[in-house]
Amino acid sequence: MTGMADLTPNEKTPGLHISAEPIYRRHDDPARWWSTTASRPIGSYHCGGCGQSNTARGSRDVAALVNDYTAHHGPAHRKGGK
Repeated sequence: MTGMADLTPNEKTPGLHISAEPIYRRHDDPARWWSTTASRPIGSYHCGGCGQSNTARGSRDVAALVNDYTAHHGPAHRKGGK
């Protein structure tokens, strides 16, 4: 089984990782389709193009982290961008 530390992006495995512990519910509970999580989301990235790393905790900060990574790092570097 892979632990969370194994999924954290680093120099050898750059990329973006987002996680949040789900709330487990009974299969017949209509509330199981909610997007609520049991813990605050955590995100981190390591850019393989420029080597920059960043982390965030909480929905708003993780969303900003994803936007930053998408606009300025991983995908931008693969397209020959920044």
